[in-house]
Amino acid sequence: MLDALVVRPGSAAELERRDPRDKLGLPEKEDAAEMLAELLEELSALQERLYAEGTRSVLLVLQGLDASGKDGTIRRVFTGVNPQGCYVTSFKAPSPVELAHDFLWRVHAQCPARGLIGIFNRSHYEDVVTVGVLGLAPEAVWRRRPERIVEFERLLADEGTMVLKCFLHVSIEEQRERFAERLSDPSKRWKHNPKDEETSRRFGEFTTAYDEALTATSTEWAPWYVIPADRNWVRNLAVATVLVEALRRLDPQFPHAPR
Repeated sequence: MLDALVVRPGSAAELERRDPRDKLGLPEKEDAAEMLAELLEELSALQERLYAEGTRSVLLVLQGLDASGKDGTIRRVFTGVNPQGCYVTSFKAPSPVELAHDFLWRVHAQCPARGLIGIFNRSHYEDVVTVGVLGLAPEAVWRRRPERIVEFERLLADEGTMVLKCFLHVSIEEQRERFAERLSDPSKRWKHNPKDEETSRRFGEFTTAYDEALTATSTEWAPWYVIPADRNWVRNLAVATVLVEALRRLDPQFPHAPR
């Protein structure tokens, strides 16, 4: 599965060629639910070992257009993880204090300490894509940021943080359906944003900007995975697979008891 999802370093992301409704060869929803349950059980065990080992960390970056399912992914994939060793950071519009520093200042401060899994719900990539599409900074400023991000993520990797980046790839049809559902469902109405219409109208611009950003910043030490996000069950299983496979490679171990 991972081979189909990863953006190879030096290769184009080609989002337009990736189907947001792709089932990735998975069985039907009911069978996939069993697969996910097994992965989440393993995730819980691996996270406990990572926390106990206390020498390395994992950063999971979740990016995607509005209504791509970032919140839902976090709720479902991390449902059984010990909250003592895992935390979520949601990046909103920067505050005046944050704007007074470089664009990575607030991001670096939220990176996971050794032993922890950190999840970014949106991230430093907003300072490239959203800033660029909406013209919130001069082009000369945001155009140089991907190179800075590559260097920053190399620093994290060199210091013991495994960086995993998942782009939740949603179609414009599914996005519009989810926007409509927000208005019709009282339990989701609070998510409605008056700017949703503009987001939908500029869907193509955001997708092109993400395509460029993913292509420029997928590296061996911080790869991008493009996750089909129209089907929630495929999305959740794919993200869980990315995370569990990465932790398997890390193979954290319980330390020996002190003598």
